[in-house]
Amino acid sequence: MIMTPEELKSTVEKALDEIRPFLQSDGGDISLVSIDDDKLVTVKLEGNCVGCSVNQMTLKSGVEMTIKKHAPQIEKVINID
Repeated sequence: MIMTPEELKSTVEKALDEIRPFLQSDGGDISLVSIDDDKLVTVKLEGNCVGCSVNQMTLKSGVEMTIKKHAPQIEKVINID
């Protein structure tokens, strides 16, 4: 199923909303920065997630997996500092 850019953004935001409570419970948060070519999602980890030693694991196993579950066309999720 092909999504419009607006539908894709909404879908990714819903995925982030699913993850957000876990990050917030540790004093962190996450925000969507951009979606490029409908394949690459850029997010910004915030609060205690910044500089956390497990944030790359959280990004790959939690964030990327959840986003791909909602939007399978996404190939990669990256974090910007």
